[in-house]
Amino acid sequence: MLRNFVTPLDLNRQVSFAILLLRVVFAGFLLTHGYGKLQSFINGDHDFPDPLHVSPVVSQVLTIFAEFFCSILIIFGLLTRPAAVILVVCMAVIAFVVHGPDPIGDKEHGILFLVGFLVILLTGPGRYSVDSRLFR
Repeated sequence: MLRNFVTPLDLNRQVSFAILLLRVVFAGFLLTHGYGKLQSFINGDHDFPDPLHVSPVVSQVLTIFAEFFCSILIIFGLLTRPAAVILVVCMAVIAFVVHGPDPIGDKEHGILFLVGFLVILLTGPGRYSVDSRLFR
């Protein structure tokens, strides 16, 4: 048993499982943030930061699209890389523009999500994804 732990039998399967775990955990946690923002939007609360000066409502809609809808795509591994690009940009704006002058502790969540989605962008969705079935 220890030998199997130290010497992987099928690295591709293990790496794909690790990518699946990364996708589900990172996107699953971010989905909860996006869902809260979606609920606020539906309830008419449009008090939202406007870091790109496009209007608070547009910023809110773009953030909801990224955090909620792109997270769902990443969980399923559907259009994974395009969704990851959107999330990397969104997290960079949150970490370095919205929280730009703030201490590192305030940027921490944005940076952690940014790195997680950057890894997903670089690795792709892995074999346990809709993308791997659609784009063989």
